[in-house]
Amino acid sequence: MSQPTKSHGRLSISATAKPRELISDTPDLQGAWTARVITLVPQTFPGVLGASLTGKALEQGLWQLQPIDLRQFGEGRHRNVDDTPAGGGAGMVLRADVMGDAIEHAMQGTPRARDDWPLVYLSPRGKPFDQAMARRFSRTSGLTLICGRFEGLDQRVIDHYEIEEVSLGDFVLTGGEIAAQALIDATVRLLPGVLGNEASAEEESFSDGLLEHPQFTKPAIWRGHAIPEVLLSGHHARIAEWRQAQSEELTRHRRPDLWAAHEKDDPDG
Repeated sequence: MSQPTKSHGRLSISATAKPRELISDTPDLQGAWTARVITLVPQTFPGVLGASLTGKALEQGLWQLQPIDLRQFGEGRHRNVDDTPAGGGAGMVLRADVMGDAIEHAMQGTPRARDDWPLVYLSPRGKPFDQAMARRFSRTSGLTLICGRFEGLDQRVIDHYEIEEVSLGDFVLTGGEIAAQALIDATVRLLPGVLGNEASAEEESFSDGLLEHPQFTKPAIWRGHAIPEVLLSGHHARIAEWRQAQSEELTRHRRPDLWAAHEKDDPDG
């Protein structure tokens, strides 16, 4: 199979103008990991995902991005997507019928097994996103993300489709688009061929449950601060030991939660 051209990568980030079959809307890059994003602001994509390594990988067809405009499924002349909360209260809630139609459209042609194509709602009350989850997502064929707005999404939709709720952290954003881009970035960089150097992903923070050790480069001395002598020794075993010790020390002091989990999982702990 010939490698997709750059133009195919650019075409794969186009949002739909009206509901129609996904296969006719964007070219299907066979074998490429795919992110479909249901959003009220499709123009915000690819955003930062179009830059740096993720953007290059997008152009090369190593993955593809398909924003889906939620507004096209809205009701009435004004394409309304939300309504007041049942039982009263401030703000607006995304309607079940509107989001249901959007999900049905977005899941067309995806594997039936949710393990191979997760359906995820970016929500402050979701399970915290971490490196292990990014690794799990990177091993799928793709995923569909729902970007929340206003006061959130009608619970019936979450229950009906058994949607996985994921949180970027203990804070609230105006919408799920920033969180979606962060999740996609963390996942895409783990796909084969994206980083170029596969060892980089293996040595980063969280990859082995610890924070990454400090990094240094030239010049050897900067404003009176020298690179640790062990890193200039050429002794690979000593360097590895130093880096491991630094990772453990940083994790112990900065992330006691990670350190506790590391000690629990370490058979020699």
